[in-house]
Amino acid sequence: MPNSTIQIHPPAKKKTLWAWLIGTFFGAGLLKPGPGTYGSIAAVLLWYAAAHVLHPSTIALAIGTAVAAIIATLIGIPAATIVARESGREDPGHVVIDEVAGQLIALIAIPADWRHAALSLLLFRLFDILKPPPIRQLERLPAGTGIMLDDVAAGLFALAIAQLLRLWF
Repeated sequence: MPNSTIQIHPPAKKKTLWAWLIGTFFGAGLLKPGPGTYGSIAAVLLWYAAAHVLHPSTIALAIGTAVAAIIATLIGIPAATIVARESGREDPGHVVIDEVAGQLIALIAIPADWRHAALSLLLFRLFDILKPPPIRQLERLPAGTGIMLDDVAAGLFALAIAQLLRLWF
């Protein structure tokens, strides 16, 4: 398992601004304790605000959330790679764009109310922390790909369980 305290090389003296802004999700990853939870909460709050300010249809909200998750993932892979390299760490805790992408995936097709948003947040954090197979194996992928894809998988697990719970209850 990658460990954020393992240094893979010395930290860089100069930081790539765009990568750090995206990687830390505009500083959310610099908050303590639990930067990953802050990244997830930021994603939920932005999603909830967009749903209530823009009033999209259910389909439009699901499509918009999916597109946002894809964009976060595609931009997050190179950003996470750069921040990890410049931090000198394999999977630095302050990189939270992975939590943002995973949380957005967990929110796809979720009704835009606080109860469903909270359920999505709790399920995503549970899968992100526990990392049941095959989530943990995805961490082993190189650089930003491994940093991002384990959270993408955790988001997919959370989305699936949330949808099953909606059907049953």
